[in-house]
Amino acid sequence: MLCRITYLSDMKKISFLLLAVLLFSGTNAQWKPFRFAFISDTHINDRNNIPSEDLRRTVADINQMTDIAFVVITGDITELGTDEEIRMAKEILDQLKVPYYIIPGNHDSGWSESGGVTFARVFGYDKFRFEYNGISFLGCASGPFVRMSDGHIPRDAVNWLDAELKKTDPSQPVIFLNHYPLDNGLDNWYEITDRLKKQNTLAVLCGHGHNNHVLNFEGIPGVMGRSNLRAKAETGGYNLVDVRTDSLIFSERRPGVNTLLPWAKVKLQKHDYASMPRPATHPVYTLNDSFPAVKPKWTFSSDANVISTPAVAGKLVVFGNSIGRIDALNISNGKKQWSYQTRGAIYSSPAVSENKVVLGSGDGNVYCLDAVKGKLLWSFKAGAAVLGSPLISNNTVYIGASDHAFRAIDLQTGREKWRFDSLGGPMVSTPVIHDGHVIFGAWDTYLYSLDAVTGKLNWKWSNGSTVKNLSPASCIPLIHDGVIYVAAPDRVLSAIDFKTGSTLWRSKEGALRESTGISADGKWIYGKSMNDSIVAFPTSRTLPQAAWKLNCGFGYEHAPSMLTEKDGQLIFGTKNGRVYSVNTRTREKSWAYKIDNSMVNTVNVISSRSVIASTMDGKVCLLEVN
Repeated sequence: MLCRITYLSDMKKISFLLLAVLLFSGTNAQWKPFRFAFISDTHINDRNNIPSEDLRRTVADINQMTDIAFVVITGDITELGTDEEIRMAKEILDQLKVPYYIIPGNHDSGWSESGGVTFARVFGYDKFRFEYNGISFLGCASGPFVRMSDGHIPRDAVNWLDAELKKTDPSQPVIFLNHYPLDNGLDNWYEITDRLKKQNTLAVLCGHGHNNHVLNFEGIPGVMGRSNLRAKAETGGYNLVDVRTDSLIFSERRPGVNTLLPWAKVKLQKHDYASMPRPATHPVYTLNDSFPAVKPKWTFSSDANVISTPAVAGKLVVFGNSIGRIDALNISNGKKQWSYQTRGAIYSSPAVSENKVVLGSGDGNVYCLDAVKGKLLWSFKAGAAVLGSPLISNNTVYIGASDHAFRAIDLQTGREKWRFDSLGGPMVSTPVIHDGHVIFGAWDTYLYSLDAVTGKLNWKWSNGSTVKNLSPASCIPLIHDGVIYVAAPDRVLSAIDFKTGSTLWRSKEGALRESTGISADGKWIYGKSMNDSIVAFPTSRTLPQAAWKLNCGFGYEHAPSMLTEKDGQLIFGTKNGRVYSVNTRTREKSWAYKIDNSMVNTVNVISSRSVIASTMDGKVCLLEVN
């Protein structure tokens, strides 16, 4: 009898194992084997034909194959995201004989002259979902967007992903694609991994690193694909991905040369993500416990990115977002009072004068709205996206656009007074006006000085680099006592003679990158270093040394958020969602507050105890210090 019981017990175990095997096999058998091509980081540009040549070879190579189901391309399609580069890439990729699915990367958005509008318009989308043989493929854009910061999946794309996953059966196999690896190179990576762990996520494919790598994103299998560029080799390359019933096999392909041996194999299986512990690397907000005196009076969460400085118009806080909407909030409670919809992403910080709010849009218009009611008063059509922020002075709006022009527009009528159309790239920052001259930089390596009345060029200045990415374009010029101060991405603080445009001195001390500010009395230039510190220089026509430095502990930093001094407090934001205030008299940190984990734009300092801050992820809040 004992033997029979043992036998029955063993039979039950065997039956259970067989059932488990059948179920597991059934999961994998949802699809038939197929092959697709995986391309990344093509970096098409209008100055060097090698990337275009590499991509054409790849397209021709894929076209001569008969077993490619489709092609995926994971970002950095272009070098600078210009309209011409995007059209060039589209022309080449349209030669593919099989369907292709494409998403932008940081190079397509970080210097984009259209604010991402052209990419979505030319390719028809910046995110995708399709299904093939039972597997759901989802991909979306990532930035930063027209600013330098960490990678970021835009808030509207996160909302889109939520909607798509809500329609997805949790048991359906999913492969997610993004330009960035899902790690801390993306400031909101954890939002994506948390969502994917609730699904039957098989793998994540990405680019960005230009090399083939097997990765792991908090337990989710990941694969980084190589750049299509040849680099120092004779030809470029891409990957062929064989989807089998039990695995993904990655093989590097060199067009017209050979297919190398498989270099990566990802086992396809259902993962128990729910049992995995939450990683300690996820953001924490314990910093806020250290400074209990500072708290948000209110916080508004936009449904899209906010990449500009909100303006105060009477009792309202006004700003735009990346889906083209202008919102006005009650400054007392953060409740929305009115909205106005444009047709392009907004990166322009509003300017306010005479109850009028003026800002630009990626749809190519400058808008002037009634500040109280949000009604359109006038709009001015430029020749391309208007990403620059306006300055209003003497009843005139000064603003630059991506049609390589800088304009003066009558505030009352919206009519153009004059246009300077000799820029070599888009203008995305805020101009300053001083002693009859308007000063601004553009993504063409130059800083410009124009006559504010006529628009005539006084001079243009260069830091000596011919690389457009190192232009003094995102920094706002500082002016005192006949000297202009700028810090470009070349990490050098430059002093320029206001009248002649000649270089007075350049300092690498502090390694300042775009983020600077000036004291209320004009005696000090402040800069945010790329590692932890605030640096103060005396204003001078001769090369100074730093007068003092303060380690604030904000870590590695490259957000071009300007510093603002008010009542002896120097207030600024960082790329990881923190706002800091430093006492310039005692040279000590006064307080810090973490809003979220994305870039804080240049803050609007109402007083040393009242600050309006906005973040790339769409948070707008009023911080108050008790």
